[in-house]
Amino acid sequence: MIRFFVFIFSLAIIWQQPALAQMSPTARERAVDLELILMADGSGSVDDEEFILQRHGYAKALRDPGIIRAIKGGILGRIALSYVEWSGPDLKVPIVNWTVIRSSADLEAFAKILETHPRELYGGGTAVGDAIVHGAESILGNVYDGTRRVIDLSGDGPDRNGMAAVDGRDYAVAKRITVNGLPILAFEGDGLEAFYRDNVIGGPGAFYVAARGFKDFFSAVRRKLILEIAGRTPATINQTAKSLPQSRQSR
Repeated sequence: MIRFFVFIFSLAIIWQQPALAQMSPTARERAVDLELILMADGSGSVDDEEFILQRHGYAKALRDPGIIRAIKGGILGRIALSYVEWSGPDLKVPIVNWTVIRSSADLEAFAKILETHPRELYGGGTAVGDAIVHGAESILGNVYDGTRRVIDLSGDGPDRNGMAAVDGRDYAVAKRITVNGLPILAFEGDGLEAFYRDNVIGGPGAFYVAARGFKDFFSAVRRKLILEIAGRTPATINQTAKSLPQSRQSR
């Protein structure tokens, strides 16, 4: 009788092994080097031409060989990535939900969505603080477990309504999430660079890279993504894409 129960128990172990083998990769897949959410400006100040430059700038940057090299250089060799467009306090549209990126094919699929998904936001204000909080909540609510967690927020204007940017920033930092910035300096003399430095960025290794208008967006976002994914920071917390040596931009 004892031998019979031992035999039944052994069969149960054998039958469970395939299921366990199938479950383990899912658990392992949740571990990533970085959870990165791209929060892109979709407010009314971004006209259709600028909107396309922004979307295509992200898509082109993601296809750059430096991005996949940075991902592969991580301990796990994969990141979790999401893309959301924002404007007013209650206006955020996820364009690409959280996705594991581990190959050039994954980046190509992500970039293709950015190029083909229609615009959904056309106004509603500029609520920077609410956008940061949304990014933080999205990171906290996803299924991934990143060694680092970063909100990458781009925009062409300061707060105009909703929660103050500094309050959103402090909320994210309190949750151990770093907030980096990409101010788009489309309006001369508006103080946007100082606004991002003093009110938006925060947390370990936080920095911003400024784009000198939407036509400079690709250079700025490419540089910024490589730094974020590789876990590096510039020599100073702020850089502009145009100030980078040409040899570094083209690599």
